[in-house]
Amino acid sequence: MLSYAKLIYVSETVEGKRHDKKLADDEGHQFPKGSKLWQDTGYQGYQPDGVTILQPTKKPRGGELTDAEKERNREISKQRIVVEHHIGGVKRARIVHDTFRNRKENYVDIVMETSCGLHNFRVTMRHGKVA
Repeated sequence: MLSYAKLIYVSETVEGKRHDKKLADDEGHQFPKGSKLWQDTGYQGYQPDGVTILQPTKKPRGGELTDAEKERNREISKQRIVVEHHIGGVKRARIVHDTFRNRKENYVDIVMETSCGLHNFRVTMRHGKVA
């Protein structure tokens, strides 16, 4: 399980209107061969080379998911919830969560990196593992 995981990568910050998949495509991030990518439905269609995608199956319109699909979705959700908790941990720094009005160049990236660093520090101290 990912409970002790830290944030190790943050992309450049962009306006909220940009779609997640478009950002991922534009960034062209390379993953090690054989990696597993636990992605949410915001990345529908994102398929980097050499990566196993683990994404919940959507219920078909007017249909139902099979029991196996429901179980697979539950297993994926168990991993994804940890990621969502880390995102929430970063947003504890309200400057990341609220509307940010400081227009200095690169300042928003510095604020995000600082918030991520504080989150990683909090996770490290919570589990008594000083790196």
